[in-house]
Amino acid sequence: MAYCPRRLAGIFVFSFLWLLCAAVFALPVQPELFDGIGINQLWQHEPNLAGQGVNVAVICRSMTYINGMPQNDYRPDVTHDCLADIKFDLQNDSQFLAGTSPHATAVCSILFGKDWQPVANNFEELSYRGLVSDANAEVIEFWHFLKNQVFNNSRPDADVLSFSIGSVFDDWWTRGIEALAEQYGTTIVAGIGNGSSVYDLPLYPAAGSNVIAVGVVEQTKNGFNWAKSERSTGGPTEDNRCKPDIVAPGNYLAAVAFEPNQYQYTGDYSSFATPAVAGTAALLIQKAQTEPNAGEILTGPNGNCAVKAILMNTAAKLPYWHKGKLGSEDDHEVPLDLMHGSGVLDAFGAYNTLTAGRYEPGEAADEGWDLNNVEQGLENVYQFSVSEPNNKTIVVTLAWNRHYQKRYPFERDEEKDVDLKLELLAYDKNGNSFLLDYSDSEADNVEHIYIPADANYVNYEIVVSIADEANPESVITEDYGIAWRVIETDKQNDISWFDLNRDGGIDKNDIAVLLENASKFQRGSADYLIGDINNDGMIDVKDISMFARRIR
Repeated sequence: MAYCPRRLAGIFVFSFLWLLCAAVFALPVQPELFDGIGINQLWQHEPNLAGQGVNVAVICRSMTYINGMPQNDYRPDVTHDCLADIKFDLQNDSQFLAGTSPHATAVCSILFGKDWQPVANNFEELSYRGLVSDANAEVIEFWHFLKNQVFNNSRPDADVLSFSIGSVFDDWWTRGIEALAEQYGTTIVAGIGNGSSVYDLPLYPAAGSNVIAVGVVEQTKNGFNWAKSERSTGGPTEDNRCKPDIVAPGNYLAAVAFEPNQYQYTGDYSSFATPAVAGTAALLIQKAQTEPNAGEILTGPNGNCAVKAILMNTAAKLPYWHKGKLGSEDDHEVPLDLMHGSGVLDAFGAYNTLTAGRYEPGEAADEGWDLNNVEQGLENVYQFSVSEPNNKTIVVTLAWNRHYQKRYPFERDEEKDVDLKLELLAYDKNGNSFLLDYSDSEADNVEHIYIPADANYVNYEIVVSIADEANPESVITEDYGIAWRVIETDKQNDISWFDLNRDGGIDKNDIAVLLENASKFQRGSADYLIGDINNDGMIDVKDISMFARRIR
């Protein structure tokens, strides 16, 4: 068969490009921590999910203040190799010439970075891909955002807002952000704070009711370390609500400002855990846009509640996760772990729940989600079956917005607030039921159930209702997002329950950690009970005996 020169040239060019792409994509892709939160697994399943068509805004504060005036150095370094091709919408109204922020550079590279050229740096050759490298990227100076969006209660242009900044004080602007989430259904994600080592109490806006608050955990070669109070801020808030809502790793390889081809690790801070959660929310919205009506639901009124419920419900539990106060019994009035929230971000798990489908009250699958409303005196019931309930756990999360006034100073509109209740019932073959679990916090606007299925029952019901006793003459309804799924039950004899120093083995070093934590407990420490192996709310001789039997 004869080939003309033009055809041969075309074949050569195609082959060269294919080999080039194969060489690039064969390189390790950074940030590698995406492995631990299900991002790379999600991309293997759907490689083109990169935020196309989704508007993601990062709110960045100026790095320099003089006499209390921000100097407008809030921007990412757009000359860096991984950001140079991003068409940023950069917004500010300062009198000062806009400058570059190393903090914003790192955050934006985790979200938007894209550098397929091999990068040597101080690392082995790699390629770089941010979470939503094809999203519509906005970077907005903090005070510009407050003046033009928050103060005016204007609909944000973005589908997802990411805040890696905060204040320990609830103020007009933090309440104004809450009002934006409630009124427009915008998904807002913010860092909760970097713990007692920097004297961080729960930071607003993350500490607010309608915002997804992100804490930070350290990723190790064997999974994740437990959140530490000195490095990640925990709850409760001043008004006794659970925070954070979810945790994620923060030590990503990120772009270095003023060094166009340099990268360095950020360190485990909630500033850098936040874009991981915000980016995952954007990927869910992108995927929802390919499903009938789902995209409009997640970005429409109260859509943030559905996104929040899906992300929280699929978060992975670490050993020693517990609801509320320490103890062996489930705490029905405190829905989340005060250090880990609902658990560690799992992007692929969230994707699976989203694509499992939306089910309105009635018959449903054993995994799904909904955005709906419930009326005072009525119940919304979701029915599903678990064909093999042995060693299965049922997880359900309910989220709804608190209400705020729409004008400065955006005070809480407590007369409109209601308390929702979440129940899980099991049914036998004769239709007899019993209450397997419930969650009913008077303070929080999330409810969370995480409980083993009963091996004797295959039929279950999720019940959503208004718990408030309201004036019977008024009709009260509340919108909510809900997500549920059935998963394999964690085994308590897993190595993670005994590998207390998280080095991948069980040895004398773990015994030292156990004895140190037992001593802290005896001194009345309220720290997380790492080493309470039998989960009875204390570290004592029983746990030490269980540990001794395990290492024999």
